Amino acid sequence: MKYEFIRENAEIFPVEKMCRIFQIHKSSFFRWRKRTPTSKSVRKAHIIKEIIRIYHWSQCRYGSPRIAKELDSIGIKVSRKFVGQIMKENHLRSIAKSKYKKTTNPPPNNRSAENRLEQIFKASRRNEIWVSDITYIETDEGWIYLTVVIDLFDRKVIGWSISETMRAKDTSITSLTKALLNRPLQNNQELLFHSDQGKQYACHEFIALLATNKITQSMSRKGNCYDNAIAESFFKTLKVELVYQNKYKTKDKAEKSITDYIENFYNTCRRHSALGNLTIEEFQNQQPIK
Repeated sequence: MKYEFIRENAEIFPVEKMCRIFQIHKSSFFRWRKRTPTSKSVRKAHIIKEIIRIYHWSQCRYGSPRIAKELDSIGIKVSRKFVGQIMKENHLRSIAKSKYKKTTNPPPNNRSAENRLEQIFKASRRNEIWVSDITYIETDEGWIYLTVVIDLFDRKVIGWSISETMRAKDTSITSLTKALLNRPLQNNQELLFHSDQGKQYACHEFIALLATNKITQSMSRKGNCYDNAIAESFFKTLKVELVYQNKYKTKDKAEKSITDYIENFYNTCRRHSALGNLTIEEFQNQQPIK
C-alpha cells in the first residue's frame, strides 16, 4: 500500500520525502516499481496480445489499418501508427500483393460492348453495377478457372464458379446465373454488368442471358486493365492471401479452399478498405438499402 501511494502521488510530492515519511528505502521503492506492472503496462500488454491474435486469425493477411479497425470493433481504440509499431517490434508483416497477370483475351474480330462504367467504381445501391472476371488457379492435377461476379455497392462476391474449362457455360454464364439467384433484381432495377472483352462475355449465349434479364452490358477497352480494376483487385487479394500460401495437390482441395475463403472470410469477416475498413455486413447495416 505504501509503495502504491508513492507511485500514485509521485507527480505531486517528492519521492524521497514520501519514502522518508513511510520509513522505507528509496532504492526499495524503485526496485518495486520496476518489477510491478502498472495499469498502463497491463493494458499495453493486452493490446499487443490482441494485435498478435488478430494478425494470426487473419492468416497474416491484415496490416495495421485493418488490425486497428478490428481492435476498434471490440472496444480498443489505438492508432494505426501504434499498431504498425507493435507489428514491427514483433516481426509481423502482412502478405504483400504482387503483380497480377491477365487471364482472358478478346477473340479476333470480337464485337465488344461500349465501356459504360468508365472507371467509376461507386454504386449507390445494390444491383446497380456488377463487375466480373476470370482467373486461373494451379493445382498438381492441372488448372482450374475461377469466375466471379462482384456487386460494387458492397464489394460482395455474389456469384462465382470454379471450372476445369474456359467455356462460357462453365464460367461467365454459371457465375451470372448464381449471382441472379443470390441477389435477384427487383422492381425493374436497372443493372450494368461490366467485364473485359473475353470471349466468355462476348458470346451469343451470354449476351442472350443479359438480354433476358434486361441487363446492360459494359466492357473494358482493349488492353486496359484499369477499366476492370475492382475484379482484378479481388483476384490479387485472393491469390496473395490464399492461393500463394498453399500448394494444392488436387482440384477438389483448391475448390474447397477457395469456396471457404469467399464464403467464410471475404464475404463475412474481412475488412475492406473501400468500405472504410468495415466488413460487408457492418457496411450493409450502416447503409440503407435502396
